[in-house]
Amino acid sequence: MYRNKITFSFYQNTDKSSVMMMIIPRLIHLPVLFLILHTLTLIHSLVFIGSVNQNCGCWNSKANHHHHRRCRTSLHADVEVGTTNTSNNNDVPNAETKSLGNPVCEYIQLTVPTTSEGPPRQEISVEDLTPMINQNLAASGMKHGTVTVISRHTTTAITINERESRLAKDMAKYFKDLAPIDERSEAKEARAGVTYFHNDIDERPESEEEAERCRENGWDIDDPEILQAWRNQEPINAHSHLLSMLIGSSESIPVVDGKMVIGQWQSILLVDLDGPRDRTVGLQLTGFE
Repeated sequence: MYRNKITFSFYQNTDKSSVMMMIIPRLIHLPVLFLILHTLTLIHSLVFIGSVNQNCGCWNSKANHHHHRRCRTSLHADVEVGTTNTSNNNDVPNAETKSLGNPVCEYIQLTVPTTSEGPPRQEISVEDLTPMINQNLAASGMKHGTVTVISRHTTTAITINERESRLAKDMAKYFKDLAPIDERSEAKEARAGVTYFHNDIDERPESEEEAERCRENGWDIDDPEILQAWRNQEPINAHSHLLSMLIGSSESIPVVDGKMVIGQWQSILLVDLDGPRDRTVGLQLTGFE
């Protein structure tokens, strides 16, 4: 209260011209302060953008001898090929631009014949796709890009690992322990007490959507005889579906200088979880000659 009284009495004893002379200089300072703050903000933004660009490699930095060139997007693209820099001890790669050829985008469906004998009996087998993929890769002329392999069945899987016969036996044993075969199966490894909903064949199709899917695949299940025929041919293979989901249905492999970049002991494998029978896989090659 005392402070307010002093301020009030001060303005009472001061004429208007004196008060204006005190206020006007302060008002003039506001635009100047605003200009200074705006300038500082602009400088800060430029410094921030510069640091981001430098971290992203979007400019040439002579200080660390690293020259970055962006790939051009066109029918003939440029790609960076790294070479080791020996001018310092940091082993910073130097990027060189290499011209690529025409684009390649090709899809191929491959038939994979089974190497086992006999009718389907929920057997697990492993087939090596690597030679077939290499053959089609060479025929495509693609030098740089990606090969994508996808299974076309719900009871097969694609994986990358060693192709070795005893390891294949270990895989079969491990997978059957992980997802045992239904006791209703005719397979010799069927395990008592194991059942799956999917294998309740007499209760399928359970919904109109599933019934329509059967019709779309050529089964007129509205006819009782055809419905029973469809049920008779359905295998007891729920465990195969589950294992396929766990292993995965596709793999993508980089291609450099016309060869897949895989390890010395790696192969691209098709794991048949409900065989033996011939299968198909899809192969897509995307890249440049």
